[in-house]
Amino acid sequence: MSDKPVMLEGIRVVDLTTVVFGPYATQILADLGADVIKVESPGIGDAFRWSAKPAVTPGMAPAWMALNRGKKSAALDLKAEADRSVMLDLLREADVFVVNVRGKALERIGLDYDSLKAINPSLIYVHCVGFGQDGPYADLQAYDDVIQAATGTTTLLPRVDGNPHPRYLPSLIADKVAGLHAAYAALAAIVHKQRTGEGQLVEVPMFEAFSSFMLLEHLGGLTFDPPNAPEGYFRQIDPDRQPFPTADGYVSIVAYTDDAWQRIFTLLDQPDFLKQDHLATPQQRYVAQAELYQAIARFTPLLTTSEIVSRCHAVQIPAQAVRDLADVMKDPHLQAVNFFRRRVHPVEGAYFEQAAPVKFGAAEDGERLSPPLGGEHTEELRARGWNAFG
Repeated sequence: MSDKPVMLEGIRVVDLTTVVFGPYATQILADLGADVIKVESPGIGDAFRWSAKPAVTPGMAPAWMALNRGKKSAALDLKAEADRSVMLDLLREADVFVVNVRGKALERIGLDYDSLKAINPSLIYVHCVGFGQDGPYADLQAYDDVIQAATGTTTLLPRVDGNPHPRYLPSLIADKVAGLHAAYAALAAIVHKQRTGEGQLVEVPMFEAFSSFMLLEHLGGLTFDPPNAPEGYFRQIDPDRQPFPTADGYVSIVAYTDDAWQRIFTLLDQPDFLKQDHLATPQQRYVAQAELYQAIARFTPLLTTSEIVSRCHAVQIPAQAVRDLADVMKDPHLQAVNFFRRRVHPVEGAYFEQAAPVKFGAAEDGERLSPPLGGEHTEELRARGWNAFG
């Protein structure tokens, strides 16, 4: 038995969030050892429970399970006096309250920051909102799609392939990025509380979080006043810098520095390609990058994916095979680091849990609670409150 501590052992978190943004943040806190109570409405609960086919129980969708491990679930009707009283009892002793209900609705049921500060001055109140509450969009609803649209993200693929139709990136990327911001914001507030005893209101707006995330590189020349170049980071929207075809699939090859080009063409059995007069200097090769990528795409089909990857690795060129989404679980590295952990849920049966991606040398990776059924721990939490974790 290890004597290492669990990172957030003893930190109490009430989670009144749904879908991805908030649940991802609280799942990270649970992974780090916090006691997390997920409060759901009776009946349907978190709508994301119904986002895909379950193994056994309706309302246990796979992505919901991935986002809600390590938590206990209480089904409370916060419009009912008795259930609201249970919620307030939990919040009196909580360290962190993570909520994604809009402000006016919270005020109506007495769960706004000022009301809770009156009963728990040291509470960290993490409000996951769509848009910053000081701006004109404050009361608007926000979902991943509309945030991708509002941040210009839907115009990135058209810049790559020339198809002018705006498209979403096929991932709940804005939700997940905002969830990461909420997690580190909560952790920073926990440190501040431990130093000062002071709680605080922390606002995490998805629109601003994702704008920052996307525009770090894609603001491009608009960074300067006046602009000195167009928007967009050219490497990411270059139509020629895409996976290359091979004899049996596709491969990703990265030529990030000028000295990599010679190694790449040599391993592709084309050592004389860069001896052409117009490709002789680094500056010429920089200007001719489109031609170089196009040339690679002509030569890679002469070799198999494994041949190219092994040759690239041998000469320190970053490369990986393009793997289908359905085959990622077979990746030898992920298997070696035990990333997909087979567990047995007491109701749903065997399933694979993804390991927390960050490892801490000074802390124990504690055993996690299985993703809870809707309202699974309601009566236990009514009777024992936070003692249900002890």
